[in-house]
Amino acid sequence: MNWHIRTERTEDVAAIHSLTQRAFEGLSYSDGTEPHIINKLRADGDLSLSLVAEDENIIGHIAFSPVTIDEKVGWTGLGPISVEPTCQGIGVGAALMHAGLAQMKAARALGCVLIGDPRYYSRFGFKADGAIQFGEVDAKFVQWLAFGTVSPQGAVAYSPAFG
Repeated sequence: MNWHIRTERTEDVAAIHSLTQRAFEGLSYSDGTEPHIINKLRADGDLSLSLVAEDENIIGHIAFSPVTIDEKVGWTGLGPISVEPTCQGIGVGAALMHAGLAQMKAARALGCVLIGDPRYYSRFGFKADGAIQFGEVDAKFVQWLAFGTVSPQGAVAYSPAFG
């Protein structure tokens, strides 16, 4: 399989929606809103970065949007990230993570936060140490990665697209 990563184009919107739907379908932690979140981020102008992995088709996608931590700006939120179910486990998600984080760092974001499995995201340097919180979500799933020397502290607020 020969794939590459690039920035989303207008003609990718339907394929990203469909991919995200397939990737999250049937997962216990999904309520099925992930494709709609991406569409709302895009419509609201809150989609800071949207990358796709493609071979002949789009097989992966990652979204970044602004977040605040105790009302302080400069941080980005990662998610959703989706990989075609038949392409999982071959490095597509990791490549999207590395490319997206590098671009957000180059864009001078202070760092990145996400809600996810620490067993996966810790390999990219994310920490779940209780420094940041998101509603009632268990602290072990609320993670951060600083791009410089500023460490976050406080409550995370995502774009309204996340509901």
